[in-house]
Amino acid sequence: MANPYAGEVAVTIGDTVHHAKLTLGALAELETALQTGSLVDLVARFETGAFSSRDVVAVIVAGLRGAGWRGQADDLLAVDFPGGPVGAAGLAATLLARAFTVPQ
Repeated sequence: MANPYAGEVAVTIGDTVHHAKLTLGALAELETALQTGSLVDLVARFETGAFSSRDVVAVIVAGLRGAGWRGQADDLLAVDFPGGPVGAAGLAATLLARAFTVPQ
């Protein structure tokens, strides 16, 4: 079970549930992968709905790696996320939110 107080989110890949969390190292990797000016710029893209599918995949990959997953973005290309693309975008948004807030 993912621990929201530790910033964790459950990610289902196939029949397996993985934990994901955006550690400082994962956030640094994310900035590099997306070539964003800052994390604030990335969060703003999600808040305004101006994010791309590349943003979504990069956030999910960074979160999975932050929790110890050793895969690559290509490993997720054929994955059907629960809820489809909208579910994946929600998952990425939740990862970003949990990285910077404490759950109520």
